[in-house]
Amino acid sequence: MCSPHRRPLLVVALLCALTAPSARPAGAAEDDGAGDTAISARVARLYQDAAVATQRYEKGRQEAEAQRARTRRLEALLERERRELGVLRDGLGRIARAQYRSGGGLPLTAQIVLARSPDELMRGQHLFSQESLVLDNALDRSRRAEARLTADEARAASAWRSLRKRSTELAAMKGALQRLLEEARWQLQGRADAAAAAGACRGAVRLDQPPARPASAWVAPVADYVLSAGFGSGGTRWANRHTGQDFAVPIGTPVRAVGAGRVVRVSCGGPFGMEVVIEHAGGYWTQYAHLAAVAVDQGERVTTGQWIGQSGTTGNSTGPHLHLEVRVTPEAGSAVDPVPWLTARGVPLGR
Repeated sequence: MCSPHRRPLLVVALLCALTAPSARPAGAAEDDGAGDTAISARVARLYQDAAVATQRYEKGRQEAEAQRARTRRLEALLERERRELGVLRDGLGRIARAQYRSGGGLPLTAQIVLARSPDELMRGQHLFSQESLVLDNALDRSRRAEARLTADEARAASAWRSLRKRSTELAAMKGALQRLLEEARWQLQGRADAAAAAGACRGAVRLDQPPARPASAWVAPVADYVLSAGFGSGGTRWANRHTGQDFAVPIGTPVRAVGAGRVVRVSCGGPFGMEVVIEHAGGYWTQYAHLAAVAVDQGERVTTGQWIGQSGTTGNSTGPHLHLEVRVTPEAGSAVDPVPWLTARGVPLGR
């Protein structure tokens, strides 16, 4: 399992994945012995890597916005420096013209000949020395200002080049991982459709579990989602009212047990497609339907947040999503609304 905190490992994993043979068409037989477990594990790994790449891309985008703000401030500073440099240059011109008018541009011999007295000559020399000092100081300030302006402009250009390069790299990595993930998802779904059509699961596919266990006793069944069809909804898709809450998620999204319990059913046929039913303390059962893979066996004990499968679109499903039911018996027809049920247990479901 790739670490989400090590960019070099992610890059290596991405390069290895890119150079691997392309996925077979959905539903095609595996002749390399990889099987369902390898496909599910690959989807889970790519799912996490893509999430990390997306986080890095978003962080890079935020850094770009911050850099743009810094660049705007730097551009304002550069413009001020340009104006100050222009003022300095105008001052240099005035000083030079004043020196010429006051005789500072005459050779020393000519000044001696033209002076009416030694005092006048000394005064002229003193004024000339003062004006030369002013001119030298002004020239020095002008040179420093030009050097600072050049350095600031170079720094701004370098920052923009670095930012563009990093943004391009992050976007390319994110896009490549998303393409690989999408390809693997549909390969996983193809095998799930075959199992659902046969009405027989091929056994639990064991997934590496998430490193962090939730602190609470109850969690949402998926980490990131959009709520779609709700409990009690009507429509042509169902013979009666909708009996659960749908979570719109892509194929292969890890599905979590909302609470600790025992798996009482794993099945792969019928309108729910691949499904898992878990019994919880207090006389409630939860059902997870339309899966693309199951990661638990019947009779197994599960903990809160444990990955029990991967979402899909098996059975009577119009698109990838997770169908969650909360029941007062293990059987269909005893469902209650999952949203207030989870909210009462400290898990508000936002849209």
